[in-house]
Amino acid sequence: MERMVNQNTYDDISQDFKYYEDAGDDYKEGRGTLLPLWRFRYDKARKMAVTALAWSPLYSDLFAVGHGSYDFNNQSGGGIICLHSLKNPSFPEFIFSTGCGVMCLDIHPEHPHLLAAGLYDGTVAVYNLILTERDQPVFRSTVDTGKHTDPVWQVCWQKNDMEGNINFYSVSADGRVVIWRLIKNELQWEDVVQVSLPGEMTEGVEGTRNNVISSGTCIGFNPFLEHLFLVGSESGHVYTCSKAYTKHFLNVTKNHHMAVHALRWNPFHQNVFASCGADWTVRIWDHTLSDPMFSYDLNSVVGDVAWSPFSSTVFAAVTADGKVHVFDLSVNKYESLCVQSVIQKKKTRLTHVAFNPVHPLLCVGDDRGTVLCLKLSPNLRKALREKNKTNESEKAKMEKLIQFVREPLLELQTSSGGKHPPPTPPAITT
Repeated sequence: MERMVNQNTYDDISQDFKYYEDAGDDYKEGRGTLLPLWRFRYDKARKMAVTALAWSPLYSDLFAVGHGSYDFNNQSGGGIICLHSLKNPSFPEFIFSTGCGVMCLDIHPEHPHLLAAGLYDGTVAVYNLILTERDQPVFRSTVDTGKHTDPVWQVCWQKNDMEGNINFYSVSADGRVVIWRLIKNELQWEDVVQVSLPGEMTEGVEGTRNNVISSGTCIGFNPFLEHLFLVGSESGHVYTCSKAYTKHFLNVTKNHHMAVHALRWNPFHQNVFASCGADWTVRIWDHTLSDPMFSYDLNSVVGDVAWSPFSSTVFAAVTADGKVHVFDLSVNKYESLCVQSVIQKKKTRLTHVAFNPVHPLLCVGDDRGTVLCLKLSPNLRKALREKNKTNESEKAKMEKLIQFVREPLLELQTSSGGKHPPPTPPAITT
């Protein structure tokens, strides 16, 4: 009955989702728009920020939302996890209350009933959506089982280990990157790496010198090179790490001047990743080079960045001034194709963005607990209309862009003697 009522209530939006195309795109080559569709809210989370967004890999209409607070002086309200469906915008399909704010979420790509969450108090928890009694997590870390001592900023499921155990990684403000294994009824943990400031040492007891711990903020695993992952930090450094060489970094670079908020590997090219941070910039990198291929100044703190699942050159970013920026590097390497304000109230900050894995949609969350679903206009999703599009053709499209910037960057590195990375090129203002 509820579905029938929703079908009638939201019929206009459903029709727009299926059929509407912005005719204005025919007259503004290289520009696009975002069509607002559904808004998702939960009354008890109205005063909480959207701290995480994750689409289900199995059901293209289902996504998870984490609610918490980025105000560290106001953590008394607890946290909430909601799973919403595009088929029922009026009320969440699943609701979980947590004792403290939710900071991050991830849905297992092969077992979509498993949802991992990281909380403000340093706890990681795993929920099972198919259980009848699912109010409480089936796994939860404690002080005795390796719980973080500071907020957990990101959790990320990985493929089963060599012994077949389901596992995920977490990164926290305490500087630890931890792997968690689900073994029978127990959540086992192991420290992978400790993030520290390069070249900074502090005096310890009896004259010993210890590394200065840095706060981890985000993590990103290469989808092609499974051993390779990146860790972002509050200092702006990005640490290149390998699962094969724990306790040590492969490389450390100063990617941003302030905290790194997100690291996203390109889903089509194994060398390319995007980063964004509090220094107002989004940067596109080839991890084999020491400098960014592209850098964009978005004039406000960048909360999140996400690659499109249908094109190797399309990505979106959200900023604290309430704007969504959509880029297509194959169309314009110097500025975004779309900059659109999507907030209803002034001083509302956008916090997260996520592309739908199937449809030309993206969801954005704000610091008032609202998630808005947006449809990309035709100029923002040209790759979907390409008849001969394959993963290889998308990789070749990105490779062409890499070759465009690789030689100038290598020349700069050669001229600097290879001892110090050349200065970062000025950011492109959009």
